[in-house]
Amino acid sequence: MRLQITLNILLAILFTLFQVTLLSSQTPCENGMAGEFPCFGFDLQDRLSEADLNTTFVNDSWGWTNPDDGKEYAIIGLRNGTAFVDISNPNEIVLIGTLPTHTTESVWRDIKVYENHAYIVSEANGHGMQVFDLTRLTDITATPVTFTEDAHYDGFGNAHNIVINPESGYAYAVGTQTFNGGPHFIDISDPTNPTAAGGYGLNNYSHDAQVVTYSGPDTDYTGREILIGSNANIVALVDITDKANPVEISTITYPTIGYTHQGWFTEDQRYFLLGDETDEIDFGFNTRTIVFDFNDLDNPVLSFEYEGPTEAIDHNGYVLGDLFYLSNYRAGMRLINISGIENGSIEEMGFFDTYPANDSAGFGGGLWNVYPYFESGNIVLSGGGGFFLVKQNSSLGVNDIDNQDISVAIYPNPAIDEVHLSSNKTIGDVKIYNVLGQIVIAKTLLEDGTISVRELNKGVYFVKTEHSTTRLIVQ
Repeated sequence: MRLQITLNILLAILFTLFQVTLLSSQTPCENGMAGEFPCFGFDLQDRLSEADLNTTFVNDSWGWTNPDDGKEYAIIGLRNGTAFVDISNPNEIVLIGTLPTHTTESVWRDIKVYENHAYIVSEANGHGMQVFDLTRLTDITATPVTFTEDAHYDGFGNAHNIVINPESGYAYAVGTQTFNGGPHFIDISDPTNPTAAGGYGLNNYSHDAQVVTYSGPDTDYTGREILIGSNANIVALVDITDKANPVEISTITYPTIGYTHQGWFTEDQRYFLLGDETDEIDFGFNTRTIVFDFNDLDNPVLSFEYEGPTEAIDHNGYVLGDLFYLSNYRAGMRLINISGIENGSIEEMGFFDTYPANDSAGFGGGLWNVYPYFESGNIVLSGGGGFFLVKQNSSLGVNDIDNQDISVAIYPNPAIDEVHLSSNKTIGDVKIYNVLGQIVIAKTLLEDGTISVRELNKGVYFVKTEHSTTRLIVQ
């Protein structure tokens, strides 16, 4: 009995040491940095460099959760293929293997997932669409391995991106040499037997798109399959329910167009958040997001524009609940609270910067994509520097995102000499933090009040109220 107790104690100690070892590989965001990376509200779980992934360039990413055991996997686009990474232990991620490119190398490679299969396209000549059965990842014991594709679709050569509507079982390749660069329809209801289903060649070259089975406020289109194309210089809304007869619903433009790049619906399908890839360079904006009101699909309108705190070029952005996860080349992932979108107000509340050198309006070396849809809360970042796995920490708890009982407005933003706070309730204690997490101003306010910020250096600051409402201001 005494021997058994001793063994149990020893096992408990070993297990505790094992847990500590695993946790020690996490790099927490402390004093505004996670190791060498600027951050606010996000810890670095683990990362793989380009060299770790046996490539010289990392581009797109997506994710897959095994429905049988809940294990999570990141899918990372490479110059020379596609990498599959087991992130089920987020502090000790494992490269399982790589699927080589179908033809030649390319900077552009994009992936989406449907029914436990990955669909991969590239701008490499003659690449077509690769199909890979993701359940094969669960049987690998010795890593990394080199995979072969399970099927291939050659209805087009190169493509810029692949879009999938999981509710309909169709994939849409955009930026191909077919249909004038418009969406190329593919039936993937039988995942390893993709078949051509037509296409749509109007409204210019389609650089990116989102396709949904519509459930938004415009009841004229309820249940219809709607494509929203980001088409270089316009946004196009198309009813593609009848694949043999796609019908344009409407198009919309906006002032100072650089390159209409990519956008995403809010979850209620009312608003569409669009990124223009070159407006920061062409017109001198800070990172700009154009917000459209799609309450009436036949008559879309520009609602408002949002500029972030840096000059960085935005790339891909995705909505999850009241949060917008936006990748910026040289300013990393920016987390934007969109709970006030109906009032024309969205605001940054956290970030993880994978490009520490600067936040300038340049392309080289920065973040390409963010995938925020894992149940665990782990977030995949991919681009220059490789693959990063990050997770929101306690400094950005759920209550910090929005508080249903209290509404706090902060203006002007950017702040000039002072910032005004107004609320429907007593605000109470207010603390302003710099990006190092240091309190630079502390004050108590009633329902409305003004705080002088003229003594602060130019930069980014975070305002936290007594009611756990966190807001970002720029001075």
